[in-house]
Amino acid sequence: MTIIVLPDLYEATISDIQDGLENGHFKSTHLVKAYLARIEEVNLKGAALHAVSEINATALRRAEDLDTERSERGSRGPLHGIPILIKDNIATAHEIGTTAGSFALEGSVVPRDAFVISKLREAGAILLGKASMAEWASFRGESVPNGFSARGGQTTAPYYPNLDPSASSSGSAVASAIGLAAATLGSETTGSIVLPASRNNIVGFKPTLGLVSRSGVIPISPHQDTVGPLARCVADAALLLSVIIGNDPNGACDIGLPPPQEWPDYTRALNAGALRGKRLGVPRALFQDHPVINDAFQKSLDIFRDLGAHVIDPVDFPSAHELKQSKAEDIVLTVDFKPALNKYLAELVEVPTGVRSLADVIKFNLAHADCRITLTVLYGSVPRMLKFFARLLASEASQIDETYYAALAENWELGRTRGIDAVLQAHQLDALILPTDSARIVQCFLWFIHALALLGYATKPTGVSGYPIISVPLGHYPQHVQPIPLIPAPLHSSAPNMPFGIAFIGTAYSEYKLIGLAYAFEQATKARLRTRAYPSATPVTQLKDVISQ
Repeated sequence: MTIIVLPDLYEATISDIQDGLENGHFKSTHLVKAYLARIEEVNLKGAALHAVSEINATALRRAEDLDTERSERGSRGPLHGIPILIKDNIATAHEIGTTAGSFALEGSVVPRDAFVISKLREAGAILLGKASMAEWASFRGESVPNGFSARGGQTTAPYYPNLDPSASSSGSAVASAIGLAAATLGSETTGSIVLPASRNNIVGFKPTLGLVSRSGVIPISPHQDTVGPLARCVADAALLLSVIIGNDPNGACDIGLPPPQEWPDYTRALNAGALRGKRLGVPRALFQDHPVINDAFQKSLDIFRDLGAHVIDPVDFPSAHELKQSKAEDIVLTVDFKPALNKYLAELVEVPTGVRSLADVIKFNLAHADCRITLTVLYGSVPRMLKFFARLLASEASQIDETYYAALAENWELGRTRGIDAVLQAHQLDALILPTDSARIVQCFLWFIHALALLGYATKPTGVSGYPIISVPLGHYPQHVQPIPLIPAPLHSSAPNMPFGIAFIGTAYSEYKLIGLAYAFEQATKARLRTRAYPSATPVTQLKDVISQ
């Protein structure tokens, strides 16, 4: 008698799931039912992680259709019948809303799917729903907790109660971490894929600007916005990236997109021996004081050497000091946001709230200043709550001028010319490695002090340059660490069991190489398996529970 072993949905890879589907051990309808049950266990109940903001009511019907298609005509490929969650700023036509976490866009109708969504549909993926996100991708105001949105609530990481989930793709990262879907998509302007991936013990990949179309994505800046995968392993991230790239007539290219015949299948880069002979640089000037993280990173250097890599430590960006001090990124993002958002809003087919511009968004927020919208419970008064809209207000008041163009040029020079490209070329490096969370964690006691972890210096150069970065699990905080609260936000900035990652950075279109390096490290360390979510944040429903119903 053959014993069928069903994949554990907490750890299952897309390959594991696809093998079960191909062998007839279960169907996509079973997968959808199991994932929906897992979401129900921990999203609003149990740990109340608030990782998912909306469920696709047609997901089960889509699964039934794909099961029938598989039985009659075979599989479309490795994503056939695989449930995926999508960040709530990536446009989905018809069955699911797209709101960027804001009630201002509730009920809005997009003109078409985002390009990446059309690619997922073609590949046979099932859109399970929308993952929660920091409202307006963390571009709403100051002192706004990571992962908070009016529509989705406060997302928290599942490794310690009320743990800060980090950055704006927080729901996508949390959902992937504990198996609420096979994998997820997020977006990054500066750090919003890789930082929540690091905090949530998964793989996050921000590709080169322009490799993945951003059309249909609620924008911050066309100079930095990028869609990318969040998954439990490098292989799944590589597979998703291979599916969502492509030639989009509505998209834009910023760094000279290679012709279609040169687009690789990134899954072919999955080589456990990929580190042998490679030269890796350690940019120490970008580090901050994280004793636990830096100690784990230091130990990882011996692993790289054991795997045959040459570690050059330290290497310095010629622009390192200037990059840390530069305000150019803030200038560019502030100016870009208004015209980019206005264009997106103007193209919507329908907006029940009447919001058609950034100015309308600001008016809507001020007119609906209740606790759901403004966190009145934390900030108390209208003057203080205006901090919650500070970035929106600053962008509305901004304009394109000589200062803006100078800031664009400064970003390019500091991030590329005298940044990543300079150090890679000077030392003949294949990639840079450093802790993903190369940022100082701050504890704040007054409402007006920024109550979030500062963006990592690991992500600033890749943000302003548009270059790729991948984060994979590295370690976690020991049990004896005291949790540090963020005040007034109801979150912990660090805590026992909190995961952290290691980042690999390369030049434009070096995704294939970075995937190989990250995969080799992941396979040698298996760091994700060293820690799990706390009990009430760990869903228990498995495939066997729905198959037997």
